[in-house]
Amino acid sequence: MSDETRNHRSDIGRRVALRREQLGLSREDVADRAGVAPQYLRYLEERPASPSQASLTRVARALDTTVSELSGAEPQPAGQHAAPHGRLIELDTDACYQLVAEHNVGRIALDTASGPAIVPVTYSLVDGAIVFRVKANGSGVSCVREAAETAFEVDHLDELRGVGWSVLVVGRPRQITDPAEVAALAGRTGVRPGEEERDASELWVRLHPERVTGRRVHLE
Repeated sequence: MSDETRNHRSDIGRRVALRREQLGLSREDVADRAGVAPQYLRYLEERPASPSQASLTRVARALDTTVSELSGAEPQPAGQHAAPHGRLIELDTDACYQLVAEHNVGRIALDTASGPAIVPVTYSLVDGAIVFRVKANGSGVSCVREAAETAFEVDHLDELRGVGWSVLVVGRPRQITDPAEVAALAGRTGVRPGEEERDASELWVRLHPERVTGRRVHLE
């Protein structure tokens, strides 16, 4: 692993990688146990990711450990695990777009070889649309249903503190096949020239939002 990768790892990523190595498991082993894509596990280990509580819980179970151990949180004494009281606050459209623009990892509902699945992707917000790339035959992804509404979610949840937010974008995705359009998008999303054509099985997709909703939870 390079020094650059180590420098970009989060504390959670380091703990996940260390625990996996202690158990002598490959990323594919843990991903299969946790029901997540191997690419997602790699991103979690090597980058400063903010995994959802549900995803981190699945990874913790796959590693025979706890969310507290992976997140480095101090365990609460017995009898002091009362859930915090919080209230949901609806976010307006501008606030939702701002949160989406500030992040670059989300989840998209796609068809796979084994049926519908939620797949983590890195994305960019370009001219008000969600732009991302998926492997046509990687992680079982088979196609993007252009005619059907598709859900895309970005969130950040901290169950230990009882706070977080979630933004849901619903729209109809479209595969981008025009070379000129792909090149233009590659330039706007930080992809180096020529890299957009490095893998013929990788699809560029644009999701045009039709409904954007979001909620934030606050402790009382």
